[in-house]
Amino acid sequence: MAQTFLATQVSDICVGKPSLRSLPSTSTVAEAVAELKKSGEIYVSVWECDHDHNKVNGDEGIVYCRCLGKICMVDVIVFLCDKENILCPLEALKTSVVDLVMNVDGRVMHLESDSSLLEAIDCILEGAQNLVIPIETTTKSNRRKKNLINITSPLSTTSTLHNGKEFCWLTQEDVIRFLLNSINVFSPIPSFTIESLNLINTDTLTVHYNDSASSALPLITRAHLNQTSIAVVNHDNTLIGEISPFALSCCDETIAAAITTLSAGDLMAYLDYMGPPEDLVHLVKTRLQDRNLNSMLDLMDDCNNPSSSASSSSDEEYGSGKNGGMGRSYPGRRSEAIVCNPWNSLMAVMVQMIAHRVSYAWVVKEDYGLVGIVTFTEILGQFRRIAGSWNKCGEENIKRK
Repeated sequence: MAQTFLATQVSDICVGKPSLRSLPSTSTVAEAVAELKKSGEIYVSVWECDHDHNKVNGDEGIVYCRCLGKICMVDVIVFLCDKENILCPLEALKTSVVDLVMNVDGRVMHLESDSSLLEAIDCILEGAQNLVIPIETTTKSNRRKKNLINITSPLSTTSTLHNGKEFCWLTQEDVIRFLLNSINVFSPIPSFTIESLNLINTDTLTVHYNDSASSALPLITRAHLNQTSIAVVNHDNTLIGEISPFALSCCDETIAAAITTLSAGDLMAYLDYMGPPEDLVHLVKTRLQDRNLNSMLDLMDDCNNPSSSASSSSDEEYGSGKNGGMGRSYPGRRSEAIVCNPWNSLMAVMVQMIAHRVSYAWVVKEDYGLVGIVTFTEILGQFRRIAGSWNKCGEENIKRK
């Protein structure tokens, strides 16, 4: 069974995954925002396609295409919260999307479809958030796509073709799901507690309930990069809630106004999946006026007014208008932090994380005192060490023979 697991290729995990919708590297941040709202996706991939090259690797007529990275609403929100951009958000949205994507190295990596699962795990442990995998197709479908590329520009935001190929994301969650389906291979490790396996990371990102939300911006950037979250605690380190990059990614760009004006505790309420209370929306607008941040106030009004020129669709399509920047709602969103205990088994924690579509779980005591956090990264590292020992044993057996 171990050898079968080691022989797994990434193409085995990518079966049935949808093709990536692309955004050209010539796009602006505003166009990226529009694509995110239109597609309903958390992320959109940004591609660079060089149509000036007639020869690539000795082949005539092949266009050089590569995924530069990905962008989500969190990237836009943090960008708008910059001191200069908060003064002129509409101008900031005209910035090239590449400026946001290229700020972070290694978030996206390309792998071939015949790459091993262990190669994919190694890339993730090295910091890749998403792996770009070519989708294997039949000769007939390839012929159809070559015909389609003649009538559809590869730079169209609705195109999924690059060099006649389609690609998909491979994420940490995809790999963890596969491991969960193959969990018997790793017995008895999954039955051990996360504490005994030393999977609890005590180096957590925390902010006090009464601290300003803007003070958490560097933490939001780190949490977004590491696919974790920020714990909101009180004076005795009791977990009250969280500021989750995933929750932020379900918002629209006007959430930057809330981060700029509210406390961490109020921002949690603003991010609640039912939408922010009207009194908080009013508080944000009042504080924007007090700080002469009129351009951000105009942006909020534009996004919340379906008849404005800044809105390119109806409230029903984009989900904006009456909920103060909570326009992008997803079934997976939640208002409460997902928690577990040190004595929970690895198997139980994995199931809990997958069920709630999160890449982490807060580890707390019975009184909700914060102990630490367990993440997909720690879990993948545990399984990678086990698989590495299988490889080592296999090599030693071969030497003996």
